[in-house]
Amino acid sequence: MIDAIWPHAATALDDDAVIAGYEHGVASRWVRVNFVSSVDGSATLAGRSGALSDAADKRVFTLLRHVCDVVLVGAGTVRAEGYSGELVDAEARRWREAHGFAAHPTLAIVTGEAALDPGSELFRRSPVRPIVITRVSADRDRVAALTAVADVVECGGTSVDLRQALDALAERGLRRVQCEGGPHLLGALTAADAVDELCLTVSPVLVGGNGPRIATGSETDRSLRVGQVLRSDDTLLLRYVRAD
Repeated sequence: MIDAIWPHAATALDDDAVIAGYEHGVASRWVRVNFVSSVDGSATLAGRSGALSDAADKRVFTLLRHVCDVVLVGAGTVRAEGYSGELVDAEARRWREAHGFAAHPTLAIVTGEAALDPGSELFRRSPVRPIVITRVSADRDRVAALTAVADVVECGGTSVDLRQALDALAERGLRRVQCEGGPHLLGALTAADAVDELCLTVSPVLVGGNGPRIATGSETDRSLRVGQVLRSDDTLLLRYVRAD
C-alpha cells in the first residue's frame, strides 16, 4: 500500500491518484529522472539498482512509464538491468492510448562510443524502433551497424550533447522524457541543467561499500523543491521539482 504523507493527508492511493500526484505541475516538455538509493546513498546493491527496489518502488516505476513519450537510459544501465522487449504491459498500453500517448514509449539509449550490439535482443524484441544517441566522432562502423536496427542521432563532437539530444527527441514528438539511469547519465543531465524532476525512492537499508551515488560527474549546484512525499511501510518515495 502507498500512502500520501505530504502535501495530502495519509490515505491509501490507487493508481490514478499516484499518477495524478506525479503529474501535478508537469509541462508539455519535461525531463523526469527516476532513481532508487539506499538510506546511506548507494545507488546499487550487489552491483544492481534493481536489488534496492521493492513492490512500491516497482509500482511507481511502472506508473511513471504510463506518462512518458520516451524512456532514456545510458548504455551501462541497458547492459546491467536489461531493457529488451516491451516496456509497458497491455493494460498500460490501453491507459496510454486513452490519455493521448502512443501505445508504447520509445526507448532511447545514450552511448558516446556507439557501443551496443546490433544483434542483441534489445533491438530484436523492441516493439518500437529504438533511438541510439551518440556523438559525431563515434566509430563509423559501429554507427553504420546500429543504423540498421535503430534511429541513430548524433549530437555533439567529442562527447554527447544532451541538450541537443533532448531537442532532437522533441522534434520527433518525444517531449516527455523518463530517464531511468544510470548515474553518469544523471550527472550529465544535471551538468546540462536539463533535469525538471527527480523521483527518488529511498530504500530502508544500509549498504556501505563503494557503490555509486545516483549521479556522478562534474559538481553542480541546482536547487530543487519537494513536490510530494509518499510512503509504503518503511520506504519513502520522494518527488523533487526544479526550484525556479
